[in-house]
Formats: sequence, C-alpha cells, structure tokens
Amino acid sequence: MAKHTFDNILYYGDNLDVLRKYIKDETIDLCYIDPPFNSDRTYHQLYLNQGKEDKAQAQAFTDTWTWNDAAIKGYSEICSNKNNVFTRQCINLIIGLKSVLGDNPLMAYIVSMTLRIAEIYRVLKPTGSFYLHCDSTASHYIKLVMDSIFCASGGDYKNEIIWRRHYSHNDGNKFGCVHDIILFYTKTDEYIYNRQTISYDEEYIDKNYKEIDHKTGKKFRSVSMNAAGQGEAKYFAGKLLAPPNGTHWRWSQERINKAIEDDVIYFSKNGIPRYKQFLENMDGVPVQDTWVDFYSLSSHDKERLGYPTQKPEALLERIIKASSNEGDTVLDAYCGCGTTVAVAQRLKRKWIGIDITYQSISVIIKRLKEHFGQEILDKTEFNGVPKDMDSAVELAHKKDDRVRKEFEKWAVLTYSDNKAIINEKKGADSGIDGIAFMLTGHDEHKQVLFSVKSGSLTLSMIRDFCHVVDRENAAMGIFITLEEPTKPMLKEVKALGNYMNPLTNQEYPKIEIVTIDELLKGKRLNLPQAIKVLKDAESKKKDIDESQMKLL
Repeated sequence: MAKHTFDNILYYGDNLDVLRKYIKDETIDLCYIDPPFNSDRTYHQLYLNQGKEDKAQAQAFTDTWTWNDAAIKGYSEICSNKNNVFTRQCINLIIGLKSVLGDNPLMAYIVSMTLRIAEIYRVLKPTGSFYLHCDSTASHYIKLVMDSIFCASGGDYKNEIIWRRHYSHNDGNKFGCVHDIILFYTKTDEYIYNRQTISYDEEYIDKNYKEIDHKTGKKFRSVSMNAAGQGEAKYFAGKLLAPPNGTHWRWSQERINKAIEDDVIYFSKNGIPRYKQFLENMDGVPVQDTWVDFYSLSSHDKERLGYPTQKPEALLERIIKASSNEGDTVLDAYCGCGTTVAVAQRLKRKWIGIDITYQSISVIIKRLKEHFGQEILDKTEFNGVPKDMDSAVELAHKKDDRVRKEFEKWAVLTYSDNKAIINEKKGADSGIDGIAFMLTGHDEHKQVLFSVKSGSLTLSMIRDFCHVVDRENAAMGIFITLEEPTKPMLKEVKALGNYMNPLTNQEYPKIEIVTIDELLKGKRLNLPQAIKVLKDAESKKKDIDESQMKLL
C-alpha cells in the first residue's frame, strides 16, 4: 500500500531538530516566525546582564534563553559551520558579537536564532520569502544575522515593517513602545510578491475624489497624462496634441484611443487631456511598511484564545497573501496557538507548523477542529506526538529542561481531549498537573484534578493524591501512570468509593487510574458538557414531573 502524503504537517518538538531532520532543501514558499522574547526586561540589564531587576522578569527571560550547554553547543556548531549552512560573514559576526556581549542570555538568544535562520534559508525555495517577527529590544542584532546569512548568499533585505500593535502605552519616563518589528527578506530577487491594498478612508476620498462624472454620477480623480521628459505629439479624438513643454504623454497611441472610446479622458479648461480615475475601479492604498490598520487582540476579540502572544489573523493574512499563492507551502517554526496555520488553511495554502510544547499543539488541534471540522485533522500528519508506548516512554524520559513537563502536559491534554487546564506552577504543585471542571448544576462546577506519574509507583502516591482531592474539595482525581498500577493501588482506589454528580446522578470513581497504554488505545475522559447536560437534565426532570402529575 502506498504511503499517504499529507499536505499539512504539525511537528511536536524542537524546531531546530525538525528543520534539520525533516524539512528538505528548497521546499518552502513562505516562512513566518514569532520567536519568544522577553521585551519587558530592562534593556541595559539585558545587554550587560548585571544590576538589580524584577526577579519575575529575569526568571521569565532566563527560562527561555540561558547561556548553558545548549548555547555553547550551538555556538560551536556555528563556528565549525555544521552542515555547511553558515556563511563566512555569519561565523565572523557571531564570534565578534560574543566578544562584545559575553556569555549571557542575550547571546544565547542570538545563537539560537542564528542556528534556525540558517536552516530556514536552506529550506526556502529560490522564490521564497522569510518574515521574522521581533521587537526593538534585539531587532538590530537579528538584522545583522539575517544580512550575514541571506544577503551574503544572494538573498535580499526588503523591509523593516513596523506594526503598531497598541494605540498607546504608558512606559513611565520614556516614549510609549507601541510597535513590533517584522523583518522581511527574500532568498533571491525572483520572489513571490502580490501587492496588498487597504481601503481608502473617507477623509482621503473627500480630498482626492472630488470630481463627479455627469453621465454616470460616479466619483473620479483627475489624473495627469504627462510625465517629465520631452516627447512627441499624439492624437486625442482626432486632434494632434503636443505635450506641455518638457514632458511626454505617458500612454501609447493605442491606449489613448481605447480610453477615448471608453470616455475616461476629458479636457481641462486649458484644453489639456486628463484621465478620469474612477473610485470604484481602485483597489485602495498600497500597503506600505508601517501597518496601523489593525491592533493586537483585546480580551473582547472573538478570535482570542487566551494565548498570551497570539497575533491577529489580519496580520498573518496580509503576509501570507503578499508572499504566497494558493497551493504554496507556508512554514511557521514557532507556531504557538496556530494563527499562521489556521490562516494558511483558510487561504488554501499547504502548511507546516512546529512547536516544542504540547500545550501549543493541543490548542492548534482544537482550533483547527473548531474552524474546519474533523476532516482537516484527518488530512494532517502529527509528527512527534506519541503514538505508541516507546514514543511515550521517550517523551517521559527526556532530560531537556525546556520540555521537563511535556509528558505530563501531553497526558493530561490528550486524556481530557484538550478540555483540561495545565497547572503551570513549577516546584511545589501538590501533585496537581492539570485541572478540568465537571458541571454539577446550573452555573455550578466542581474541579477534576489530574496527577501524572512516569516513574515507579507506590501506594502512598494514591493516598497522597486522595488527600489533595479532598483538600481542594474536588469531585474526583485522575491518576495517569506510565507503569501498570499495583494490586494494592487498585484495591485502595476501589475502597475510596465514588462521587455522585447531583445533576446527572452518574457515579464517578473518586480516584480513577488511567494507564498510558489505555490512553494510547483511545480511552478519554467523559465529563458532562454544559449545554447538552443541562438540556438532558431539564428534559429528564420534566418527564419525572409529568409522570408524578399523572399518578396524582
């Protein structure tokens, strides 16, 4: 049987590993990335890595970028030109920046971006484009890296796009920072570009489209037909007219004849022919390098998913329409909540998404299903998501600090069918890895707690988890385990009894043990869903009431 080829692929893993292992040379038409970066960190501290600062901000930055073994390895790979993807200019730049910046989080960020930018250049088609979303904190460093890879290899810098994401922002004793930066590069000069436009505003229309065509009543703008540089005379409705001194007629005689026939040329009081540029025929103002026609999402926006760095679909729609065509392949190597892949799907592009956290993968799966139905998931390949015990064990035992809780997240979100909330607390989380909510009445819910274990099991784990469930006044607990539970554990769970849902009169074990093997075979949590359960409960109550009335 021939292997099925998917148009769309969602990779769960480190984007550098995925790019190197799975994405072939010159297969991508457009790449957009929005890598994480802590913009709130004080700039001089970020640069010098010294001084007093807010500990929460420092930790947030350090959690993402740290000068550690991974950064040292990445620096070595650049300097040794691993896989022959780094230019001489890029290697010299990174060596020079390290001598200036030192071994700090900012340098770790630059090294990480350099590794990935080089791979993105490799996978882009000759007609491909690359958009890198960042901010003013480090954009100047990243632009140097982009120049050293793209421009040094025959590519080109096109724009530094300014996106005004906020209307105003209070930044204390400095000008408010309300913009992001999007760097736009192409692999060659032969690249895809579709001009984008935005509608004229009323003020522009009133100022520029003042004329009214007396025959049709349509608004038009009077446009000159001559340009600098002396030219020859041409015929206008049978009259041979010379252009004004020092100018020439822009159009060919053939085009002039057609315009006269279509009645889109008129003569000014001085007898100079001019062109009627009708408003209804204009697409709008060509998009420039400063984007101010949409802002970042607010809490009231319908498309908002609660993802902290979610970008508006309008932003990705503009980029995708400008630099790709239907059927092209779009790559997002930091796909987060999936805005790029969702917009690419809507615009009939093929797409590849990569993210290192299963929370992002689960959000994307849910988003695609809600927007495009189960059919899109059936047509998407999910690479890196555990499909058997071997891959689940591999995920559970990964030592990379960036993915130390990924096994727990995958287990909780998969078993809950993406309905649970991950407990993001690090350290003393009291054994709670996730929380879901069970409907127990009108506007009444009880917590369902999750605990995930990937190591050796003991009876005390069940007892401790039961204590947590009682302490939190939760309805029940789901204990997910990589290993098979022991007989004493099963006996203990049975002795703990059940929870009766007062809305549905359905019983649930107070502590339910679920193995990863069962999860992989399709077992899922079945919690009461608000609308359906309430309707069913009301219907059942109505039937009971009617039955009792008959007895009376």
